[in-house]
Amino acid sequence: MTAAPAPLPSPIRNWLSTRGWVLHPHQRAMLDAAADPATLLIAPTGGGKTLSGFLPTLAELTAAPRAGLHTLYVSPLKALASDIRRNLQAPITEADLPIRVEDRTGDTGATARKRQRADPPHILLTTPESLALLLSYEDAPRIFAGLQRVVVDEIHALAESKRGDQLMLGLARLQSLCPGLRRVGLSATVEDPAAIARFLACHPDPCRILQADPGPAPDIALLEVPQRPPWAGGGGRYAIPAVLEAVRAHRTTLIFHNTRAQAELFFHDLWLQNDDALPIGIHHGSLSREQRSRVEAAMVAGDLRAIVCTGSLDLGIDWGDVDLVIQVGAPKNVKRLVQRIGRANHRYNAPSKARIVPANRFELVECHAALDAVRDGTLDGDPRGPGPRDVLCQHILVVACAGAFDADALFAEVTTAGPYAGLGRTAFDACLDFCATGGYALRAYDRYQRLQQRTDGRWQLRDPRAARQIRMNLGTIMDTDTLKVRLRGRGGAPLGEVEEAFAATLTPGDTFLIGGQIVRYEGLREMTVEVSRRGGDTPKIATFMGTKFATSTQLSDRILTMLAQPDWPDLPGHTRDWLALQRRVSHMPRRDRLLIESFPHDGRAHTCAYGFAGRNAMQTLGLLLTQRMEEIGIGPLGFVATDYAVLVWSVDPLTDPAPLFQGDDLRAGFETWLAGNAVMKRTFKASAIIAGLIDRQSPGQRKSGRQATFSSDILYDTLRKYDPDHLLLQITREEARRGLVDFGRIEEMLARTRGRVDHVVLDRVTPLAAPLFLEPGRVPVQGAGAEKLLAEAAARLIETAGLPA
Repeated sequence: MTAAPAPLPSPIRNWLSTRGWVLHPHQRAMLDAAADPATLLIAPTGGGKTLSGFLPTLAELTAAPRAGLHTLYVSPLKALASDIRRNLQAPITEADLPIRVEDRTGDTGATARKRQRADPPHILLTTPESLALLLSYEDAPRIFAGLQRVVVDEIHALAESKRGDQLMLGLARLQSLCPGLRRVGLSATVEDPAAIARFLACHPDPCRILQADPGPAPDIALLEVPQRPPWAGGGGRYAIPAVLEAVRAHRTTLIFHNTRAQAELFFHDLWLQNDDALPIGIHHGSLSREQRSRVEAAMVAGDLRAIVCTGSLDLGIDWGDVDLVIQVGAPKNVKRLVQRIGRANHRYNAPSKARIVPANRFELVECHAALDAVRDGTLDGDPRGPGPRDVLCQHILVVACAGAFDADALFAEVTTAGPYAGLGRTAFDACLDFCATGGYALRAYDRYQRLQQRTDGRWQLRDPRAARQIRMNLGTIMDTDTLKVRLRGRGGAPLGEVEEAFAATLTPGDTFLIGGQIVRYEGLREMTVEVSRRGGDTPKIATFMGTKFATSTQLSDRILTMLAQPDWPDLPGHTRDWLALQRRVSHMPRRDRLLIESFPHDGRAHTCAYGFAGRNAMQTLGLLLTQRMEEIGIGPLGFVATDYAVLVWSVDPLTDPAPLFQGDDLRAGFETWLAGNAVMKRTFKASAIIAGLIDRQSPGQRKSGRQATFSSDILYDTLRKYDPDHLLLQITREEARRGLVDFGRIEEMLARTRGRVDHVVLDRVTPLAAPLFLEPGRVPVQGAGAEKLLAEAAARLIETAGLPA
């Protein structure tokens, strides 16, 4: 039974009136749609999305006060849940509404979590992981009794990862516990509303899509910088004087970077050039919670003039009086750029102001393409595939923790979740069998026997004590193997975390950057990196993994369209001259043809392939090409890849590149390469952890990254040998193809070029290829080519010494 549309009770009307606020049309439309089974609201940043989502709840609870949980709010970020609680508390307190709001995330204390289970608030703000944990308890039916509405904020961000799949399975469970549950999705950046609506709805129920007036166009342009961008690199250091000038001219500026390491470097250099001692902070996911909280509090208080940040501040948090956003480096994704732009002038009737700083010369072209896309209102995004089965396996274990279940009923429930609407019964049963036995090769091991079937046909945990272990390992976020960093000494302050692999390279006395300060490595104690502030001036750089973005397919298409133009009047003169020279001495890359350049340099033959398939795919292409070149005897020595090209150097020149780019041969080479590659083991580890085969944590201890990798490597090798069609190996192959190596983008490149190759042979490096020689991340190839060079060098040495051959 669904509720009737909720009119606004007088306390809320009076509160709006005292503020001088009038509801926007889309907010009224949300009230009218209050009884719909699912509603997706797409409204610009600052358009009151949060209030839109909660208005029906506030109206219903004010008109008919009641005890128990009424509305569940789910966000991708813990900080966003806390921010929403602060914002919701204003109307509730000022209008004296009988409503209790609390948040429940990984930061919530044990006492509060226990109380919330016993006495849930009217509105609970949480994350997908905390929701899964709540659903795993035996008293979940009592906790969620009477739940009327679920609000999913920033739904586009959740839909792009396994956290979204986990959430939709959780909502399917909630729908079974609470028939008539209504769903609301909120977002400012949705490229395919119909797809997100299908993702959100309880299949086959419909989902109403409401689109608000987009408001004024953003004020967005490249930051004016007197210096030319460098030919390569990603830090944007050359633009720091211009960035500081922009910071001085605004109240609060967010300076976004694509990686945590780049944010640390930029913050360090920015501080060194900050002669006016402007208060500037840094915020990213590898910093300690305490340090992030201090920065957030200073932002809210308006005490900071600028914050160097990463995706940790991408989403809808309203921090202080931000009136300028600066994006350093090409955004790689138009949707992400729009999201970041919206952090400035967080008001519906005010245009957001943003400036972009290209980190290098080619990024200048990419940034212009991104600007055009924003002005055209065109977003990007790849179609979602079916829901991943490792997440489904975890969900089956979550359900089992809460009590015995019927397989037929659970299958029917799971297929109401958008990502799993097309799941077949055979695939579901394979996941159930994996959860019960571990699969054919592992069923003899007692530790993998997690479920058993009762005489009444229902399934339950084989050992009820396993529920604690399952709960400790819930979640789909794959933490990089990291170690905590703390100041040395009793009660030393936590600073954040660094990768375990990076920590392994440190020796006492080494220095590195974290939180914008240079620290000195003193030693490792109980899996904690101990440091002092005696850092000096020249740091090493902590290798924060974070998220490494690849240029989206749609943005790559725009770049190729730009390059095909006869002239580029909107680009700076130095960039126009560079592109014009490329056109004169070689060809310009085209969307429907693959440009391959061959030229000598520094005594080596070089081949440059312009695929515009994104960094991960071009890196994979480099590995496949060098493998094929090794097979035909050219002697590849190494390669380097960017988002748009891969450059290979070899002993002998490549005379006919076309056979190397035949689709069937590339696919066969890819499968052969992938089967024994470390990428597969890394992917297997992630899926095995999500599916519950490998534990990240156990009571009183946590595995180090090396321990977990060692365990997963043994399992991977065992399954490959004895059970090559094991469910987890199937999942691993699927995940590897679309994830770490992005082979789908190579397939897309092959489809649009259809074997059409332009091979240009030149006597020198070409203008577009030149920046690749300056790129970091060169990958050496050890093979016949390297052996041939060594043999030639040895022969020359023997001849020079006058010795007989």
